Amino acid sequence: MSMNPAPGDLVKARGREWVALPSPSEGILALRPLSGSEQDVVLLDPSLELIPVEPAGFDLPADAATTVQSKAGLLADALRLTLRRGAGPFRSAAQLAFEPRTYQLVPLLMALRLPVPRLCIADDVGIGKTIEAGLILRELRDRGEVDAFSVLCPPHLVEQWVDELKLRFGITAVAVTAGTAARLERGLPMSQTLFDAFPATVVSLDYIKAEKRRETFARACPDFVVVDEAHACVGTHKGKQQRFDLLSDLAKDPGRRMILLTATPHSGDKEAFGRLLSLVDSSFAEMDFDDPHYRERLARHFVQRRRVDLVSGDWHEDRAFPKHETTEDPYPLSPDHMAFQEAVLDYCLAVVEQAGTGQRERRLAFWGTLALMRCVGSSPRAALSALRNRALSQNERLEPRIYDEDGEDQDAVDLEPGTTFAPDDPALRALVSQAENLLNQPDPKLAALVKALRPLLSQGANPVVFCRYIATAEHVRDGLRQAFPHLTLAAVTGVLTPDERRDRVAEMAQGPQRLLVATDCLSEGINLQQVFDTVVHYDLCWNPTRHQQREGRVDRFGQPAPLVRSIMMFSPDSAVDGAVLEVILRKAEAIRKVTGVTVPLPQKRGPVTDALLAAMVLRRGATPQLVLDLRLKEGTTAMETRWRDVAENEKKSRTRFAQNAMKPQEVVPEWKKVRTLLGSPDDARVFLERAMACFGVPLETKAPVVLAHVEALDAGLRERLQQRNLTGSVRLATTEPAPAGAQRLTRTHGLVTTTAEALVEASLDPESLPGLGIGRVGAWSTPAVERVTWLLLLRLRHKITTHARREQLLLVEEAALVAMEEAALAATRNSTITATGEKARTLLNTPAAANMAPVARDRFITTAKAHLPALLKGPLADFVRNRAAELGQDHDRLRTAAPSTPRVSVEAVQPPDVIGLFVLVPSAV
Repeated sequence: MSMNPAPGDLVKARGREWVALPSPSEGILALRPLSGSEQDVVLLDPSLELIPVEPAGFDLPADAATTVQSKAGLLADALRLTLRRGAGPFRSAAQLAFEPRTYQLVPLLMALRLPVPRLCIADDVGIGKTIEAGLILRELRDRGEVDAFSVLCPPHLVEQWVDELKLRFGITAVAVTAGTAARLERGLPMSQTLFDAFPATVVSLDYIKAEKRRETFARACPDFVVVDEAHACVGTHKGKQQRFDLLSDLAKDPGRRMILLTATPHSGDKEAFGRLLSLVDSSFAEMDFDDPHYRERLARHFVQRRRVDLVSGDWHEDRAFPKHETTEDPYPLSPDHMAFQEAVLDYCLAVVEQAGTGQRERRLAFWGTLALMRCVGSSPRAALSALRNRALSQNERLEPRIYDEDGEDQDAVDLEPGTTFAPDDPALRALVSQAENLLNQPDPKLAALVKALRPLLSQGANPVVFCRYIATAEHVRDGLRQAFPHLTLAAVTGVLTPDERRDRVAEMAQGPQRLLVATDCLSEGINLQQVFDTVVHYDLCWNPTRHQQREGRVDRFGQPAPLVRSIMMFSPDSAVDGAVLEVILRKAEAIRKVTGVTVPLPQKRGPVTDALLAAMVLRRGATPQLVLDLRLKEGTTAMETRWRDVAENEKKSRTRFAQNAMKPQEVVPEWKKVRTLLGSPDDARVFLERAMACFGVPLETKAPVVLAHVEALDAGLRERLQQRNLTGSVRLATTEPAPAGAQRLTRTHGLVTTTAEALVEASLDPESLPGLGIGRVGAWSTPAVERVTWLLLLRLRHKITTHARREQLLLVEEAALVAMEEAALAATRNSTITATGEKARTLLNTPAAANMAPVARDRFITTAKAHLPALLKGPLADFVRNRAAELGQDHDRLRTAAPSTPRVSVEAVQPPDVIGLFVLVPSAV
């Protein structure tokens, strides 16, 4: 062999055996230790080695240590769990730190069936769009089709994406934001951008959209891009226009793969929806839904599922999501609080009546009224803050705040707005005095919250209480600390930086029971399902989608609690609460029941404002002046019409885009094959139980988790685990999702992979873990067979070539068990394979019937080893070739939908590595 070994060839260098991987450049070898992991790959130049690099083989040594049945089965499990370069068509499965649901594989299959994957994933909140995009990214990286990528997302989602990629997919990416870019660029050559230096990035859209940065990024942008919250990039607002210009430039490259994520693709804005679709394919902007050909083409790029479709439909994913129980908690206002609200509303209506007939003046007066009334309904402290504050210099910014549309300034989302009213008005000063007096009186709303929380907390719930304003959140936090002094309690508001918010939530996870008070700065950006299981809407949302976002932080994929509760607090005595319920929330809920989704407010807010004021006036029992009367009635009528239009459009949208083309029966069999080849989470659990018992440190069950006491393991193994930050007693969850403070036990968990690698290494080099008894040969009597059967544990290597614009050659591996009967070889001079896969594994794992005398054991082993060379040239060589052909068919089957997708060929590397040879003797012999 020349020292240009092909991928899969074995070489000897630096005193050990290695597997050759695809070379990064001419004359350089990429080598992975035969018994090592992906982290042990080295690059070397053969011409610089003191001892020449030589070809090597993997033979079963004459002095291979013997082992018993239980440890032979443990070795087979360990070998399967060490493999990271999976041979199956889902190559990414070997790298995942979680078990994806089958419905989450649909976008991946869609992507594999496109020559250039471009998808818009528009699943409901909480279904797992991040996971679905990550699966596509991980798969294309493991196939060698993607070298670099960028995730573009709003700034408050950057760190979450970095964490998700690392924890779930094993991908390390750097965050590129206004705060990190300068540090990342420091020291780089003038000719190199940070996107050249860092191939894996998560980028703040608000940082990169600026024109001077946009052009640089467009030139250096990787050919794989994920865009989160894509609907926020296609509107006509200046900031959205800049984002759209950026994405349009990227989409012009026909070879760029783009995955767009959004839970609200349409939102009632046809123009914005057309822009969104144009990023997938410019021709989709026409939106000719009446054309069957158009719909057929779009269906290959657009996937949209509601949770109800997955729970009650063919997917039967009811265990992937918790049950959701929603209740309302009405509370009465005290006479003083009611009098204050009525006084404020009377004052506001008087100001509106005096605003004149100019449209802008009247609209500003309407907004000022609603903004102040929101604060009044929230808490006396928020009302006092608003009454004391001066209005913004640009009063038009009041409208998005009123309707929970926070724009791009996430840090200011929960600040109380200032009033637009004259500061020297005696009536205004009287309201300030009235609010100050209320601060010293019992708060009926806070008392109702405490009453609602007591039974929940006694049942072990972990609630998060959402408030609209900072002043209210601080007021509620102080009150709850008095009511529940022994509880782990904290508040998270916009006064904290995004990193501080994340740290505070993470700190709370350590407490046995938690109670969080938060503003809507947490309704996006930080997933709370691992820490909290109950949502309390202390303040009503004025936009139904914000209401959904709050609950979606907790009620989502990965929630370990079987039941999520949500409580909506309101006062029937409050004109504010009554108006919001009547005009917005009740109607949105009615639409949700019909369509299965929460719809946003109609795009034009004027009728909404008019309808809310009309409802407040009528609930107050006041008779508005003629100047108000006509406009308010018109607004109410227009609002009703717009709600009907929104509901109808949403029903049409869901009918058009429901993803029904791919059925569970297409996805499930393919994933089952992967689980069999690589080992499922259940296989990982069984392996760890047996391995820890082998070390004399059995797992300890403390429902709902198990404890692995790694501090009691062998010193060498304990040191390896310490390098992975696994010390003390590790809490492991054996079911999905994992409870707070525990890690899901899967094949990629550090404890599983490190233990498996150590056991395989111990079989090859018994001195690495002396006394463990993990040998490579053995013989025992068993009831599992009727004739003497040889069972071979093999490591197969295949070369997979993807024939695309850029041809990719990859080395993949798999573990295999092959059984053949000794008598067949004696009779025909050729042995027939009698069992493989799970059937062979069953033979191996059947407990031995009795110990075999050493002399008899060695005789059976010697006979089998003598026939091994012939087996490797005959039936085993045929088995490996046939297995390569099967893999080729599996890969082709996933890409049959589009003939233009890359073709895949699979070539077996001969001979396979014989890791173990075991003789199974019938019990009667």
